[in-house]
Amino acid sequence: MSHRYTIALDVMSGDHGASVVMPAALGALQETPDIRLVLVGDEAVIAAHMRHWPEPVKPRAEILHASQTVGMEELPAVALRNKKDSSMRRAIDLVKQGDAEACVSAGNTGALMATARYVLKTLAGIDRPAIATALPSLFGHTHMLDLGANVDVEAAHLYQFAVMGSVLVTAIDNNDAPRVGLLNIGSEAIKGNDRVREAAHLLERSSLNYIGFVEGNDVYCSDVDVVVCDGFVGNVALKTSEGVARMILENIRGEFKRSWLTRLRGLVALPVLSRFRSRIDPRRYNGASLLGLQGIVIKSHGGADALAFQNAVRIARKEAEANVPQRIDKQLGRLLRQEVEV
Repeated sequence: MSHRYTIALDVMSGDHGASVVMPAALGALQETPDIRLVLVGDEAVIAAHMRHWPEPVKPRAEILHASQTVGMEELPAVALRNKKDSSMRRAIDLVKQGDAEACVSAGNTGALMATARYVLKTLAGIDRPAIATALPSLFGHTHMLDLGANVDVEAAHLYQFAVMGSVLVTAIDNNDAPRVGLLNIGSEAIKGNDRVREAAHLLERSSLNYIGFVEGNDVYCSDVDVVVCDGFVGNVALKTSEGVARMILENIRGEFKRSWLTRLRGLVALPVLSRFRSRIDPRRYNGASLLGLQGIVIKSHGGADALAFQNAVRIARKEAEANVPQRIDKQLGRLLRQEVEV
């Protein structure tokens, strides 16, 4: 089978670096025959891991040496100025040069966004890129953005986020009319600040499938495909959700360990509990898209394990197949033309 999609991996990124990225890379190659990986980082470290790989997958993996690494606490400006030979920068450069359709990194979010924006530039009509990811819900999953890239935004930015999120869901979920909601403190038209209400007016006049204001519980319990908010609210909501999920799982585990009787009941309930845990497992949703750039960049959680990082690679391949940046560019241009005509 021909290798249709080339994905660059920042091997040295995240809390665990190559010890997580390399097993994830192997899993991705074995799972998906039509991808090729460029493994960017310390050549000696990468080669040492590849020595244990099955021979059939090795031809689809290439090593690109990078002499520097961006630290998880490094300031974005410092990384951008002083780390031009970092594994992060060189992986993004491959996308810019057309040698890779996408790149995946578990590195410092600020540095990744700053570097990607500097190297790839934003699409026409997009003022600020946004971070989007999928979250589990009663109806499958919901895409939410922005999750931390833009703390202070204007109504026009929220409108752009809505366009980008809608195109993403259409592209990767084959949903021709994704339901878009604007996160607010209530569903009534009078609720929220001026910025949110102004964004609502912009969305109401657009051709997007805008369903109005949604509240925090709607992210998980309502039939909404895209939830739009600023990066401050989105990041707090995301981290709160992660904490709640962890608390629920730990409490369930603790209750079943209270006595021999509860342990026995736990064994009986194990199949149900396993399915529940799998359904809300954050590793299955790892991989956030940096939308609005002229190229595909996927951010993996810094503490991700191999299974989670492999899911981020899966998302990168899916977005490459769907040509997400080009589709955002086309859709935004169409909506802007409609506004002019109106």
